[in-house]
Amino acid sequence: MGLPRNKQTDALFSSVLKLENVEECYRYFEDLCTIQEIRDLGQRLEIAKSLDAGDTYQSAIEKTGVSTATIGRVKRCLNYGAGGYRLVLDRMKAEEKRS
Repeated sequence: MGLPRNKQTDALFSSVLKLENVEECYRYFEDLCTIQEIRDLGQRLEIAKSLDAGDTYQSAIEKTGVSTATIGRVKRCLNYGAGGYRLVLDRMKAEEKRS
């Protein structure tokens, strides 16, 4: 099925691409999202990193405090999703190697 493409979503993603650094991201996302929404997104990324590193569900729960349902959703997306997690995780790993 995938994320529906439309002008509003295109504009949202284009606006994110205009940000130049982490500080700008903090400013924009504080205006755009609730604190809880940002925390949830951060937790999902942390879960994806944890699962990609070979951690178990239990280990991911201990690290993040989220439910098994959330971990299951992230794992499904990591393995069978649109490839977004894989793209970002691979780029993050490459950046860590360069540092």
